Amino acid sequence: MKKVLVRRAGSFRQLEIVEGEIPPCAENEALVRTASIGVNFADCVVRMGLYPSATKYVGWPITPGFELSGVIEQVGAGPNPRNLRVGDQVFGVVQFGAYSTHVPVPLSQLYRIPEGLSLTQAGVISVSAFTAWYALGVLGAASPGMKVLVHSAAGGVGSTMVQMAKLLGCQVVGVVGASHKVAALEELGVDVVIDKSQQDLFRAAQSAVPKGFDLILDANGAETMRASYRALRPTGRLILYGAHSMLTRGSGNKNWARIVYQFLRTPRFDPLSMINDNRSVMAFNLSYLFEEQKLLDSAFERIGRWYARGELRTPSITEYALSDVGRAHKELQSGTTVGKLTLIP
Repeated sequence: MKKVLVRRAGSFRQLEIVEGEIPPCAENEALVRTASIGVNFADCVVRMGLYPSATKYVGWPITPGFELSGVIEQVGAGPNPRNLRVGDQVFGVVQFGAYSTHVPVPLSQLYRIPEGLSLTQAGVISVSAFTAWYALGVLGAASPGMKVLVHSAAGGVGSTMVQMAKLLGCQVVGVVGASHKVAALEELGVDVVIDKSQQDLFRAAQSAVPKGFDLILDANGAETMRASYRALRPTGRLILYGAHSMLTRGSGNKNWARIVYQFLRTPRFDPLSMINDNRSVMAFNLSYLFEEQKLLDSAFERIGRWYARGELRTPSITEYALSDVGRAHKELQSGTTVGKLTLIP
């Protein structure tokens, strides 16, 4: 088997392809021969050594990767909640380790691929759809008529959030950072697109929704966090799931001056002021939710049904060979990509 290994934190050049024995399949696990491995911004953060749960659960060296699809080659003993068998095509999530030709995955974290999806498509939907569902359906309690602002709306997570919010009956404003991303967002039926390379972001947002937003979904960090909070209406919720503005584009190395600067710029929300403003700030790290079984099953049941019915569309997908993982990370971190990137072993 082959896998990607990061021996120490650093740039794209730390992503090393190594060969080894196929790992054993433990009790309560299935061994999956991967067909498609989603590449997420969080994987870049793991590579840089800035992802707390990676240190907590694995340490160095580490194989990145949270999501995959593939074919089951072995099934271990123990509870098998979905009666998965050798030869089944599945998709699901792992707490790191997906960048590999063979991955042992807890049976509780694997699901049959929704009807109508290819293996390639199924490999890139788990993280995006679970993130969108948790942010909108659980924390945001999204309902018809709500006004929702989605930052980075042309990416894998953002484009899924846009679609899901529309499914839930919300009015959606999507933000992109480059003009070539506007058309992709318009195709998803977003109500208003803000191209912040051409417009003042929050002036355009206020023009679109003068009374403020019910929900704002933001993974930018200090760059937009304070202004996002101010753009909420009373009872509005700011939902945070990343801090991408702390990281540099280009080489992929950590820039400690930028990290410290962005950290110091990050707002500290005063609970007493929040009470008076009647607004909420909520946040989450998806990797800590994979062991929340009821939450996971509820999410994937709903997600699978939406994809099978064609109510959710998979994002545009750019494919890379497993050996080309460094280029995939570099292009994702450049901020120029649209949709999802996947590694094809």
